[in-house]
Amino acid sequence: MTGDVVLDVRGVDFARDGRLLLDAVDLTVRRREHWALIGPNGAGKTTLLNLCGAVNHPTRGTVHVLGHQLGRVDMRELRRDIGFVNPRHPLRSDLGVEDIVLTGVTGTIETVPRWTPTDDERHRARQLMKMLGVDVPTSPRWLTMSQGERGRTLIARALMHDPPLLLLDEPSTGLDVAAREQLLETLDDIRGTLPDTSTVMVTHHFEELPRTTTHAALVRGGRIMASGPVDDVLTTSLVSDCFDHPIRIVRSNGRWAATAG
Repeated sequence: MTGDVVLDVRGVDFARDGRLLLDAVDLTVRRREHWALIGPNGAGKTTLLNLCGAVNHPTRGTVHVLGHQLGRVDMRELRRDIGFVNPRHPLRSDLGVEDIVLTGVTGTIETVPRWTPTDDERHRARQLMKMLGVDVPTSPRWLTMSQGERGRTLIARALMHDPPLLLLDEPSTGLDVAAREQLLETLDDIRGTLPDTSTVMVTHHFEELPRTTTHAALVRGGRIMASGPVDDVLTTSLVSDCFDHPIRIVRSNGRWAATAG
């Protein structure tokens, strides 16, 4: 691997309960690239993202994340250098925004008993809250947050360590149109503010792709059907093959749209 490779997935299979969820997958993500994993429901996108996030080990093949091979590294330590945004974040406590963002330091879901953040960590959390627009005094607590507020809070949490790799699993889930557009603007802004950070985002809706997306991979049946620069991959022909349905792809003003072909 060259020094600018952030993720390197080679010949990877992933099986669970006798079912092959990923089959001979290859994927390479380099520094400053912003990838989208796109495909129908059940294609294996989130399974692949979990391998990239050092959540699971491959059944066969090799996965290198930030220069470390899964199976030969402490996964918990590696995950500290990965920002992972999951809209199904399993927090049960009714924490405020700052406390949630600070759990990005400890890498935990809940706050750690008897742990106290440093002044620098609190300052970093407040900077991120301001950048993500969740620093207002009226910001609600977790149990009363909208999906949009939760999404921006979780992105702030994921950025606490300036991770070289940011993973987003369907971050627009449950958002209305206005909240989705605000989130996409936020992602575009982050990619400008943190130019060295690479991102991989899972989605199956083309209108959810940020303008700054540079690369894409089409996933179907646990296999990558096509991958590479976004304008080479998100074509009417390749997308129609991936979804096994005629789909017309249009890009206008930097954004994508899909309609029945």
